[in-house]
Amino acid sequence: MSSDADALERHIGHDEFDPVGTLALIGIYFLILVLMWLFMYFVEFLGNDLTVVGMI
Repeated sequence: MSSDADALERHIGHDEFDPVGTLALIGIYFLILVLMWLFMYFVEFLGNDLTVVGMI
């Protein structure tokens, strides 16, 4: 039984490791962050006048 477990075990070296899932997760979180920022920008500033230019 232990010979079967040893045969299924695979060692991955440092150069072979490719964290595609982690990169995809970071990309999804960044996309969510950008979408939330855009939504808050339009909610906060869409109905208001320009604050810097409007003071002149």
